[in-house]
Amino acid sequence: MNRRQFLGSAAAASALTAAPSRPPNIVLLYSDDQRFNTIGALGNQDIRTPNIDRLVGSGMAFERAHIMGGTGGAVCVASRAMLLTGQTLFRATSNMDSTPPPAVTLMGEHFRNAGFSTYGIGKWHNAKPRFNQCFENGAAIFFGGMADHLKTPIQDYDPTGKYGKERERIGDRFSSELFADEAIQFLKTANRSKPFFLYTAFTAPHDPRMAPEAYRNLYSADKLKLPENFLPQHPFDNGELQVRDELLAGFPRQQTEVTRHLADYYAMITHLDFHIGRILDTLRATGQEKNTIVVFAGDNGLALGQHGLMGKQSLYDHSVRVPLVLSGPGIPRKEHRAGLCYNLDIFPTLCELTGTKVPAGVEGQSLLRGGRDSVFFSYRHFQRGVRTDDWKLILYMVNGKLTTQLFQMKQDPWEMRNLAAEPQSAAKVEELRVLLKDWMKKTGDAMDLDKPNWGYVPAA
Repeated sequence: MNRRQFLGSAAAASALTAAPSRPPNIVLLYSDDQRFNTIGALGNQDIRTPNIDRLVGSGMAFERAHIMGGTGGAVCVASRAMLLTGQTLFRATSNMDSTPPPAVTLMGEHFRNAGFSTYGIGKWHNAKPRFNQCFENGAAIFFGGMADHLKTPIQDYDPTGKYGKERERIGDRFSSELFADEAIQFLKTANRSKPFFLYTAFTAPHDPRMAPEAYRNLYSADKLKLPENFLPQHPFDNGELQVRDELLAGFPRQQTEVTRHLADYYAMITHLDFHIGRILDTLRATGQEKNTIVVFAGDNGLALGQHGLMGKQSLYDHSVRVPLVLSGPGIPRKEHRAGLCYNLDIFPTLCELTGTKVPAGVEGQSLLRGGRDSVFFSYRHFQRGVRTDDWKLILYMVNGKLTTQLFQMKQDPWEMRNLAAEPQSAAKVEELRVLLKDWMKKTGDAMDLDKPNWGYVPAA
């Protein structure tokens, strides 16, 4: 952390000690399948995101934010569990899907207990009973993973928490517009006598990528550059080459097909950005901007041709790094933080910014206090990884075969030069392997790198 960043953290901490009796409001905006490098203000010159850029300019952007991975192909299930529990991968996913309810306080539940009005909108891809555990009210709730953006099945808030299929109706607008409309309606009518926690989880830019024509016309596939790590196919079997996401483009990957996907992806993000702007404008128009913390974050990344992959079922940066921006009272302006961090760190950060006590069981650490020394990654039972400031190790155990990748990230940010087999890398591989095993142990990982097939036993 440099001097400017330290002073920013100190200023934020000082602001908290002098915080007024009423804590700030919270608006958490969560995008779906948006990778980390899709924001104009953070260096992507091909994409238009003027409203997310606004947040970057008024707050803090965390440029090396990650998710810890996933336990299945729908990576966002685990990501959302980690966000809402503040817990690491295996505990978070277990607690979000367990019955009876876990002895863990969810993010919305915490703020409701602290006297906030809590309101949930949009995608909820975790156990239905957890929604009412988080929120005392809500609207346009989508219980699922993906849907036609013009025909999203939604439900109104059900006080019983049952959310039966018979309550479902089809949304009459594009999903991003629908969810933003509900957020705006809440902001216009919110009870001003108490703070609020508004959670709006969009389904964009997840496929089907079908942005309105005006947004599609902003991007021409033949003018977009391929990513530097584009490959026609992945160099080896990573264990997940036939998952649904990978079948969205043909094999081997064609450059023209990948840039077409990229153009559609950018169009979806720019359309989403427009509706995020409507929410930000409403905060300003209703006089709530200066007392509202806005969090913009993504649930996971997406390959779209990088390393020959299309989906998010890997541990490369394009899949595990996510956008994360915070803006509002107590948050330094125009700060770009390069420390390693997780989306599960958002929960304790919001506790600090609102002066509320971090609940027992939360494993995240405040983003205001600097980055982590290392981060751990896991996907299903056959991919494990760890990263420090400059080095990243990824191990694969597929059909009994171990494959090792080692990347020096500052020299090779696109993760294209595998150094694992070079003799001078042996000590670094072993050092990171020890660190990886330590992470696996402390997060409760059932796999064991020292056992054949990592100890995995297929279900009968």
